[in-house]
Amino acid sequence: MNDSASNGTDSGTGGTSPGPRRSDATRAAILEAARERFAADGYERATIRAIAKDARIDPSMVMRYYGNKEGLFAAAVSYDLRLPDLTSAARDEVGRALVTHFLAMWEENEELTAMLRVGATNQGGAERMQAIFRDQLLPVARQACPDPEQAPARAGLVASQLLGLALTRYVLRFPPTVALAREEIVAWLGPTVQRYLTTPSP
Repeated sequence: MNDSASNGTDSGTGGTSPGPRRSDATRAAILEAARERFAADGYERATIRAIAKDARIDPSMVMRYYGNKEGLFAAAVSYDLRLPDLTSAARDEVGRALVTHFLAMWEENEELTAMLRVGATNQGGAERMQAIFRDQLLPVARQACPDPEQAPARAGLVASQLLGLALTRYVLRFPPTVALAREEIVAWLGPTVQRYLTTPSP
């Protein structure tokens, strides 16, 4: 199926239609189909061809707008980390609470692991991961840290631990990291995250 955005015609009326409007409609259709397909099939099993079929366009149009599956995934997927509200948690337990939460999220959601893979190799994916952690982890750091001005740096340090763990456990699959029980990871990593969030700065 040809996209009328390429020639400015509107096949429904036989007249002309502004290119940007048709282009926006095509992009919206692709993104909607991609979100549904990634949610249903997961990142690995979803294909450009299946997404294009769902959007009722030619696969070449998906490639034209987004380049490849990684670029499409980065554009289509947003993620709610569903971070816990730490205002009611004991101050000395916030590190363990965050690590426990993230372990559950990583192990129960294929999309989050896929986002990490894409973010490591695709600029759009990296920007999406940055936005997710900035918009969702930074407010949590502000709840816990003693100096709100230090919240961005502390959130960055927490992210370095959580993403480093995810990379070695779920993407690169280092055997020693994969072999750790969840309780062991919480015991090892919880105090480090706790220190990043609540210990006075050096």
